[in-house]
Amino acid sequence: MTTPKPSKDKAKAAPVLNAFAGKTDAPDAQELTLALGPTRALWDKLVDSLQHKLAVVQEWGSSSPRAGWSLRLKRKERVILYLVPQHGSFQAALVLGDKAVKAARESKLPKRVAKTLAEARRYAEGTGIRMAVKEPADLAAIEKLALIKIEN
Repeated sequence: MTTPKPSKDKAKAAPVLNAFAGKTDAPDAQELTLALGPTRALWDKLVDSLQHKLAVVQEWGSSSPRAGWSLRLKRKERVILYLVPQHGSFQAALVLGDKAVKAARESKLPKRVAKTLAEARRYAEGTGIRMAVKEPADLAAIEKLALIKIEN
C-alpha cells in the first residue's frame, strides 16, 4: 500500500497573522507595545533609523479590517517599507523593482536574506520580499534593502 503524496496546496506557508486584524481604527502606541512585546524596541529602532537616514514618514494603513494594519514608511508618496505587527514579532515587507533586485543580489546580504530574495515572488509592481524581525541582527539587512530601493 502506498502513502498518498501531500497536495501542493499544503506546502504553502501559513498566512501572516496581523496583530490588528479585525480592528477598524489604527493601533495606538500602547496597543502596539502590547502586541509586539519585546520586539517593540526593534520596531522603534528600525523606524527611528529609517526616519533619520532616509527621511521617511510614518503612515498607518489598512486595506480592510480583515487584513489588519501595517505601518507604511514613506518618502514623499512612495512606500519604502511596510511593517506588519504580529503577536510577539513583526514583519518587514517591501517591493523592489528590477534594478533594485539586481543591486540587492550584487550587495553583501546575509545568506538568509539573499535566499529570501532569490525565492521571492515577482509581481507586476516588482519583487515582493517579507522578512520576520525577531532580533537586532535582522535590522541591518532591512535598512540595506530600503536604501537599495531608494537608490534604484
